[in-house]
Parts: sequence; structure tokens; C-alpha cells
Amino acid sequence: MEMIYVRPEKCLGCRSCEIACRVAHADEQSLAAALSQLHPPKKRLFVGQQGSVKQPVFCRHCEDAPCVAACITGSLHKDGQGFVRCRPERCIGCWSCILACPFGVISRDASLRTAVKCDRCQARAVPACVAACPTKALRLVDMDTLPEERRKEVLLRTG
Repeated sequence: MEMIYVRPEKCLGCRSCEIACRVAHADEQSLAAALSQLHPPKKRLFVGQQGSVKQPVFCRHCEDAPCVAACITGSLHKDGQGFVRCRPERCIGCWSCILACPFGVISRDASLRTAVKCDRCQARAVPACVAACPTKALRLVDMDTLPEERRKEVLLRTG
């Protein structure tokens, strides 16, 4: 399974990922369209800073997702690939998912009365946030090969 891997030491806090996320979810997928549409798209990831560390925070598509368990209508559900998806037409705006999310990355679109969360840019091979990151602080990685890659990094630093 491929996941989005964050390298906080490479993050500039430029928010290119946030902008790309909004544009990717705009009706016409352009910055102008995102800003001018009736209900501008909400971002689905959030760049935060704690001290000098900057890092994007987004849905981790948890294997045992608390937000899915909390969703009483089945709006939030796991798809066949293991990603947490939202069916907005089923959302009743109870916001149980927001309360249950351990990462604080589900937000609400008050005008549409639906939960908003990362959908991993379902229609794209590479999520918009990953493609937009100028420093490659966000990468799409295979979870089966990541541990080996990390071990090599440690050996290079200590060797």
C-alpha cells in the first residue's frame, strides 16, 4: 500500500500543498476557479508548526479508523484499497467523525453541511499535495519498502 510520507526536516511551511489540495478539489481545477466558485473547496490537510518544526498534517487512513466507527450513517467508510472515503450525500452533519479523529484533520463544510477530509486525490496517480511540494517533504512511498529505506538512511548518517 502506498502512503504519503512526511519529512518534516524538509518542510518549509510554504503551504503549497494546501493550495494544491484546494485547487485539486475545485470544479475546474484551477486557482481562479477555486477562489471564485460558489462554495470554494476546503483544504483537506493542514500545515502546522510546533517550535521550529513545520509539517503538514492530514488523514492517515487508519486501518482501524475511529472516524469510520463513529460515523452513524456510513458516510465515512473504507474503500477496497483501504482508504477512508466520504459519501457526502449520506452525511447528516453530526460531526461525530471530527470528535473521533485522533489527528484533528476532518473539518466541516458548514455551507454544504458535510464532513471534509483527505481523499488522497482519488482520481490522480499522485496526490496533488505530493506533486506540489517543492522540497519533496511529502512523498508517496510503498509501506512494504519504507522500513528498509529508513534503515539505509540511519546507516548513512551513522557510518
